[in-house]
Order: sequence, then structure tokens, then C-alpha cells
Amino acid sequence: MNLHYRDSRKIDPSCAPRPGDDTPDDDDRIEIGPTRLACAEWAAAGLELPDLPAMRRYRWERLTAHVQARGLAGLLMFDPLNIRYATDSTNMQLWNSHNPFRAVLLCADGYMVIWDYRNSPFLSAFNPLVREARSGADLFYFDRGDRIDLAADSFANEVRLLLAAHGEGRRLAVDKVMLHGLRALEAQGLEVVPGEEVTEKSRAVKGPDEIRAMRCALHACEAAVARMEDFARTEVPRGGVSEDDIWAVLHAENIRRGGEWIETRLLTSGPRTNPWFQECGPRIVRENEIVAFDTDLVGAYGICSDISRSWWIGDGPARPDMVEAYRVAREHLAANMALLRPGANLPDISRAAHVLPEQYQAQKYGCLMHGVGLCDEWPLVAYPDALVEGAFDYPLEPGMTLCVEALVSAPGANFSIKLEDQVLITETGVENLTRYPFDPRLGG
Repeated sequence: MNLHYRDSRKIDPSCAPRPGDDTPDDDDRIEIGPTRLACAEWAAAGLELPDLPAMRRYRWERLTAHVQARGLAGLLMFDPLNIRYATDSTNMQLWNSHNPFRAVLLCADGYMVIWDYRNSPFLSAFNPLVREARSGADLFYFDRGDRIDLAADSFANEVRLLLAAHGEGRRLAVDKVMLHGLRALEAQGLEVVPGEEVTEKSRAVKGPDEIRAMRCALHACEAAVARMEDFARTEVPRGGVSEDDIWAVLHAENIRRGGEWIETRLLTSGPRTNPWFQECGPRIVRENEIVAFDTDLVGAYGICSDISRSWWIGDGPARPDMVEAYRVAREHLAANMALLRPGANLPDISRAAHVLPEQYQAQKYGCLMHGVGLCDEWPLVAYPDALVEGAFDYPLEPGMTLCVEALVSAPGANFSIKLEDQVLITETGVENLTRYPFDPRLGG
């Protein structure tokens, strides 16, 4: 790996300048983003693109307001997705998730500093809200060996001095921190408090440009899913097609549209769909079987598109028990979606939720629904039997985006049905942002 040079040409700029986008028409620009293919598809669909500088300012203002409302001196973020939210910059996101070399400090007055990989401070230079770029937040053993303490002390001292200059008090919220980092911050006299509550609630309500970005990202995701479905329906009858072969189409089509990664490998076929949460593998998909998947796809603009579908692949009819399970899954989605409106209290939604038939209770999904933005996010809406009083006692607000889940799966059966739609809480109710059709072969 070349530590001294990274190719900055990450984006096809042929879709810039775009109305409302306001990013440079520069073939060598640093910002990552959608490709020519994605832009052409969005234009054909009549989608409005997000104003990226406006989106970045909205997020920065929202985070700063949450810091100030809690009387914090600042918010220190190590989570790559919180850093993406705060700065809209990326750097080897998956590698960074298990080797935390980046950090962002947002002070109470809005002054924002990023610590990035050495020799790559330029990666956030496009965003004027990032006031300084430094390095030295890499506090993990692989990188620092037996003297992590020295690096942690130096980093923590920088944080203390910045807070003294741009914050009030010594209360610092931190999302995820290595042990040496925590001890070093406390040794500087800082009161470290949990920061995930701050970031999750900041991210929960999307601004208008985030919603535009999500509409675009979902459209790109569904275009990729359509290519995956076409591949499965065409190639499975010919034989020799594995679950991995089908799943690879989604990855490729996501990247072709400027998407970034997929968080899981949740595509299985036939008896491997039950129990759910097996990951895709080399199994050859046979005709007249269920193929089920959950996209968990981080696409254009870093927005997560988290939808699920189950398909009947083959020329024969689906079994009656499969058709019935599919009907129950669709009913579950529709009934629970109908409960969503601004002001609805999350525990009340849990208590009023559609009840799955008894044979599906043991293997029902882990939650009724969950927030979504840059990934799966707060809040979580639990099934009644998993409801913990006080854990999520909050109302829905306009601008929240949620994924509504359905897993219909009987213990010992040789199939499961997985469905999931992504929705927006509006001023008056709920809008289903998902357009991908259900499978008519299963009664959809």
C-alpha cells in the first residue's frame, strides 16, 4: 500500500455542474459522488438532486445545536459514519471501521477539526466547515505498538486546548474511543460522557437535501436490484449460478452508480433462507426456489438503502404455504406502516403492531422497524415482547426515515419470506419511498 500518494480521481464529473448540486465541474475533484449512469437515470426519473453544500451545513448546524443544548464543550467522533455526517468526507471507510485513525472534534462554537490519515488532509478540503485538518488520532495497537500512551496523551492534549479555545467547560461527549484514548482524555481533566446519544438524535431528522439524496440513492439501489433480479431469473434456469453470483451483481451495479459498499451478505436461497441471517455462499440456486435478500446497501452520497424482497425463481407455481407466508409478510408491512405519523410514540406503535400468526413468532425479525440514514440508525421500534420501558420513549418527527421490517419464518420450514420497505415521516403521515415491486409469483 502506498502511504504517500492516493489517486484523488474518485468521481466521474460529467453530471456536474448539476442544478442544485453546487459542486465543482472538475475531473480531478476529491469529492466522491454519483456517476454519469446514476445521473442519467435520475434525470429520466425526474428526481431533484440534493444541494450538497446546503446538506453539509444542515448537518453541521444540527450537530452544533445538539452539543449546545446539552451544555457540552464539544463532541469528539471516531465512528466513520459520524465523521461522514459531520464532514461529508470519507477515507477508507471499512478499514477505518476496525482501525480507527480518523477523528473529528466539533466544539460548542461550531469550530470543527478533523484528524485524518497522515499525508491525506486534503480529503476534507472541499468542505469549508472543516476548519483544520491534522493527524495523530490513530490510537490502535497495530499502528502504535507498545507506546500507544504517548500518542494518546498528545492527541488528548490537542483536544483539551481546542476545547479551551472554542468551548465552555470540560464536558466532552465521545462516541467510540479506544481505551488509551479515553484514559488520556480523562487525564487531561475532561469529563467524558457518552456521545452516541448526541449523534444518533442529530442524524435522526433529515433535512430537505438529505431526503433528496435518499430518493436518489434508493432509485439507484432499486435499479441495481432490478439488474440482480434479471440476472437471477435469466441465469438460474441455465444452471450453475450460485448465491454469490447473484449477490455480486448488486455490488457491481451499486459501484457503477457511485455507491460505496454493502454492509452485509444477506442473500440466500431455498432451505438456506431458514433460519434467516445466514449469509450468501457458493450454494447453486435451483429452479422453483425462494431467493431472499436484504440490501443493507450504502449507495450514492453515502446514503443507506435498506430494502428486502423475496422472489420465487422458476417456471413452476410457488407452494401454497409460501404464498400464504408472503401474504402475511405484506399484511405485516402494511399494517405497521399505517401506524406511522408525526407525534406517534414509539412504545405505542410497538403495542399496536400487527401480530404475526403463532407459527411465525419464534423466528420473527429482531425489530418492527428502525431508523435509517447513513446506515441503520436510531430509533429502534421493538416488538411488544421485546419492549424495554423507557429505552425508546420518543415521538416520531417529520423528516425521520425508517425501515419497516417483515420476516415470516416458521421453525423447521425450508423457506423464509423477508420483506422491508424504507419510509419517510411527513408533516401529515408517512410516505413509502420504496418503489420496487413485490413478486406476483408469490401473490405480490
